[in-house]
Amino acid sequence: MTQARLLQHRSPSGERRLVLAEGEGDAHFLSGAGSVLELAQEATAQGSTLLALARQRRSSESVDIGAEYEAGNFLPAIDHPDSARIHLTGTGLTHLGSAEGRDKMHRAMADAAMQTDSMRMFLEGLEGGKPAAGEEGQQPEWFYKGDGQSIVGPRDPLPSPHFARDGGEEPELAGIYLIGPDGTPFRLGVVLANEFSDHVTERHNYLWLAHSKLRPAALGAELLLGDPPADIRGTSRIVRDGECLWEKPFLTGEDNMSHTIANLEAHHFKYAGFRRPGDVHVHFFGTATLSFADGIETKEGDVFEISAAPFALPLRNTLEIAPSQKHEVQVL
Repeated sequence: MTQARLLQHRSPSGERRLVLAEGEGDAHFLSGAGSVLELAQEATAQGSTLLALARQRRSSESVDIGAEYEAGNFLPAIDHPDSARIHLTGTGLTHLGSAEGRDKMHRAMADAAMQTDSMRMFLEGLEGGKPAAGEEGQQPEWFYKGDGQSIVGPRDPLPSPHFARDGGEEPELAGIYLIGPDGTPFRLGVVLANEFSDHVTERHNYLWLAHSKLRPAALGAELLLGDPPADIRGTSRIVRDGECLWEKPFLTGEDNMSHTIANLEAHHFKYAGFRRPGDVHVHFFGTATLSFADGIETKEGDVFEISAAPFALPLRNTLEIAPSQKHEVQVL
């Protein structure tokens, strides 16, 4: 059974409306709230769920989401009128097999007979990343990506800063959260995402991981409501000059992870600063599939295409190099 998805539609005139899609060819505009954030705030105030409230607001006006996607009329699955109220963060080494590519990068900096920090953290996750309910599990690697200014839409260009040494895709799921009035984190759903990173910078020294993650990220149009499937299988590809340069399947969902989503959430929201009422969090769950690990060097104009059921719509973003910007510090 296809899970329900919420989408944020913006017409060419700028009018915003929500769309509820519950099956193939079954999508309708909603009345009332024009953003996922507004609907989520109403749901928390009413003690309702997003899906129940969306069904109450469903109109008789149907939508061809494929056509609207191709027309560029869908926004990212979440946004906020104040972009500083969105936190983009993530966890790495969370998927079965995810240590291989990272270990290849870091082993060059370590004695071949020694276990790298990446492999050690991955193995710790395998051992303790899926605790029993109510127990504390192993904490994962964690990183910060930016705020809402770093989000690009499902068809928008993906800008790499002029100083970057690489711009590489990372196909994965991201959880979307709203912090309620009493500080309770509510997971609104999950989205298909391209977490995007500078792997050359990270490979130089793993302590530069923090720098390598300060990049934009693309979010899909569809917010998948409820708990995500445990086994999600998709495809990540790079298209150059109209031809497929690289293509590989990727796996996600808890069956393919060394951590539970609940464990990743527990170690993120244990910090009081991440439970400020009204804030939105986009938390990336990690991946095991990178073109960089296969020796691919991306260049401006390459198109990243990421797709995975049960999402009906792909991410399709063109890599561009952002212009240099002056940022000299002035003394007052």
